[in-house]
Amino acid sequence: MTLEPPLRRPLGVFDSGVGGLTVLQALRRHMPHRDFIYLGDTARVPYGRKPPEMVVGFANEIADFLNGMGVEGLVVACNTASAVALPSLGERSSVPVWGVIDAGVEAATRATRSGSVGVIGTKGAIGSRAYQRRLESRGIRVWARACPMLVHVVEEGLAESVEAELLVTQYLSGRPEIDTLILGCTHYPLLRRVLQRAVGEEVTLVDSAEVTAEAVRSAFEPPPRSFAQGRVVHFVTGDPAAFAHTAAVIGGVEGEIISLPVTELAAAVAGI
Repeated sequence: MTLEPPLRRPLGVFDSGVGGLTVLQALRRHMPHRDFIYLGDTARVPYGRKPPEMVVGFANEIADFLNGMGVEGLVVACNTASAVALPSLGERSSVPVWGVIDAGVEAATRATRSGSVGVIGTKGAIGSRAYQRRLESRGIRVWARACPMLVHVVEEGLAESVEAELLVTQYLSGRPEIDTLILGCTHYPLLRRVLQRAVGEEVTLVDSAEVTAEAVRSAFEPPPRSFAQGRVVHFVTGDPAAFAHTAAVIGGVEGEIISLPVTELAAAVAGI
């Protein structure tokens, strides 16, 4: 598949749906002159409740497609895929690969004063223990909880609602004393105000989107001086109109949206 006009030194970003747009937005703030290709696998969302081996297969397929589009780096803007597929992606990809978990763990390690850190995320991300293992290997005490309904609250535009307050209160009940909380799902930054009220101002919230963007930016030399804004192209395996509608709730979409049904994605990969 060829884009016209062609993109300049693009970076690839993918997620199971729209949540990864928070990572894309952070990347664009840090690297405004870069071109990006975003792939939202909305036909197969959510990843969090699917078997790990299935998620690995989806992620490998998407990575192969993005590599075939000539990306210079690959950002896995999905906590579940980062948790279970990153080793496979690193082995098969010819370009650098970043996930959102390692950056979040590093930021939480720097932020904690007491050595007690909380993590909230999807069932897949929490069940994989990817965050827990990394934090515990650093001597940090970890409390973790899956909060699957929070994604739906965000996508329904209810991030500041009574329903969001009630869900967050329920999910965070019974937690031990922590001084840092990792938002282990790319939707959760949209709930920052509700989460901060629930845990108190003394608890630091770690947004993996921001720290991932910082890590990616530091890996690349600054581009030639330019005042041109980078271009973004979005590929969507589900309904583009539904993607645009849901994306508008979390900040909107800039750039072209191209339909890429799963069958065409597989065919494109086969033809690489």
